[in-house]
Amino acid sequence: MKKIILVIILFTAFRAVAQDTTKVEQYCEVTATGKLFSNKVTIDVDYGEERSFWKDHRLKDDDGRLKKFNSVIDALNYLGKQGWKLVNAFPVYNGNSSNVYHYVFKKEFPIKEAEQQ
Repeated sequence: MKKIILVIILFTAFRAVAQDTTKVEQYCEVTATGKLFSNKVTIDVDYGEERSFWKDHRLKDDDGRLKKFNSVIDALNYLGKQGWKLVNAFPVYNGNSSNVYHYVFKKEFPIKEAEQQ
């Protein structure tokens, strides 16, 4: 009986130690676009997945409605609250004498969770 209890304890301890706690950094690129006749902005997020012209990549709320932000800073603060860390921000000239700013973020995920994304 003592051997069985010892085996159960060792098995449980081994299982607890064997859990994979490895984390991996994931990146995303955010583009903020102003709305016509409004101060609000919408956010397009590129997680590195295959993109389609037919799919809308703008950030949405839990109900699937387009998430609107008061400003770019509001959007950056929102991503910060979600655990994303700003890595870099840079302008991209779009040909209309104005720049579109892109923001690169990173966040650590458990490796199993990152594989599912």
